[in-house]
Order: sequence, then structure tokens, then C-alpha cells
Amino acid sequence: MTSPATPLNDARTLRLVWPQWQGAGRSSVGEFLPELPFEYARRAYAIGSRMLDALLPPHDGPTEVVPVDGGDPDEGAVDGIESRSALSASLAAAQEALGRHDVDRILTLGGECSVSVAPFAALAERYGDDLAVIWLDAHPDVDTNGTGYSGYHAMAVSTLIGRGDPEFGGRLPATIPPERVALTGLHSWEEDAYAHVAEWGLPAFGPEALRETTAPLLEWLAGTGASRVAIHLDVDVVDSDEVRLGLGADRGGLTRAQVRRIVEDVAERADVVGLTIAEFIPRDVLALDRLVRGLPLIG
Repeated sequence: MTSPATPLNDARTLRLVWPQWQGAGRSSVGEFLPELPFEYARRAYAIGSRMLDALLPPHDGPTEVVPVDGGDPDEGAVDGIESRSALSASLAAAQEALGRHDVDRILTLGGECSVSVAPFAALAERYGDDLAVIWLDAHPDVDTNGTGYSGYHAMAVSTLIGRGDPEFGGRLPATIPPERVALTGLHSWEEDAYAHVAEWGLPAFGPEALRETTAPLLEWLAGTGASRVAIHLDVDVVDSDEVRLGLGADRGGLTRAQVRRIVEDVAERADVVGLTIAEFIPRDVLALDRLVRGLPLIG
């Protein structure tokens, strides 16, 4: 199951810039970004999304920027999910954007982790059983309405495999069987959600299994029979002792070199049709923004 290097910057690739921040729970933002005013800190993921779009090479194909200002971002938890109306409006906008294009691949720049749900579901509709998902993340993202955390970004995998919120899940064109979703780099979780990993049959590979070789993950991928793969890269999978890229400080993760090796090894074996980069918190940029915002000639 080998393929040539996968083009991710051509006319058949949609770049989806989705600066969604409402899925992060208020408690997490307050705990991990206490140095910033709370309402400003909540929107840090939106700045991270725009920074990624500015950082990457210019895109030769179509680009969509998903509006995320609908609904009520200050809505408390409704049926176990904070900011439900805002997230619902954002999902509708993303699906509308996806529907405007007939493409083979989707690059998504988030935003928090739930930005993978709509594009990966669209790819699942297109490719069916020929699609597998590699979820590179320190966390399993398998919370539900009934677990203790109401931030929707922690429910992304649950929704994608059809075990999440009925409202959001019911709007997806397809879901992905749990046995074709590999939790990769997993090493941080809450016990009430973590039980779902085994219960739902999700394959999981911790950092220690992948530090020296990608072989265990590649063996799993070959066993799925899928020739196409969508990769979710939550930057908190990178060990915070090396560099803190995400919201929390998740120690014991993979190094940047190990993450690159894993992704490159997968790309040699399968056609990468989806890639999401999520949960980037550009702390230095946020500090600079706080310094210069409102200065003369800036406003």
C-alpha cells in the first residue's frame, strides 16, 4: 500500500481556515492562560488559526475562511456542551463552505480540535471504507455529553465515530468506524472519558510505542485495508518540555522530530487526503498583540 508523495497544495485541495475557539471549555482557558484577560484568552485559538494561514506557503487551490461569530459564545452548557448555539452555527458554515467545492483533499487550519469533524466526515463520505484516520493528540477527545468536561473540542473523536452528541452527529454525512481511527501519541486524559477508548474499540498508540519507529502504527494502517488517510495534528502531542505549542503543558509527549517522522512514514504508505493542524496557541504573538493593540495609527 504505497503511494507517491502526496500533494497538499494544488487545485484539488481545499484550504479550510477555521478559527473556531468556542469548543474550548471556559475552565481550561482560565486554568492554562491565566496571564491574559479571560475573554481575550478564549479567542486565542482564532489567532492561532490565522497565524498558521500566514505561516504556510501560499495556496494554489481554493481557500475558505469559516465565520465563527454566530450563536452565543457565552452560553453555558446546554445538554452537556458549552456554547452549543455558536458551535452549531459554525458547523453549518463549515459544511456550507465544504459543499461549495469538489476537491480530493482538505487542509484544515484550526482552531480547536473539533474543526476536524466536518472535513473528516466529508472525506469519509467521499472515500468510505478506503479512509483511515490518525489522530495525533495527547488526549483521546472521547468525552461525551455525560462526562465531566463540557468543552466540545474534547468530544471530536466521539462525534466522528458516531458516539457523540446526537444533534451534531446527526448532521454529518458519514462517520468513521472506531477501528479505523488510531489515537496516536495518547498520554493525557480524564478517567471518565478514557474508559471509552477500550469500550469503543479505538486503537491507541502511546508515545513510548512510537519513539524509535512508526512500525506499530503502519502495521495497524495496513490492517485497515485503507489506502487513504486523514491526519489530525493537535500540536499538544509535542512534548511541552521541548516546546509548548498548545493550551496546556502536556509533558512526556513526542518530539517534533518524531511527529514529523510519523507523518512522513504514513505519507509514504498511504495517500494523505486530509490534514488538520489544531490547538495552536501562539503565546509570543498574543503578548505582542497585547503590546501594540490600540497604539496610534493601529486602533
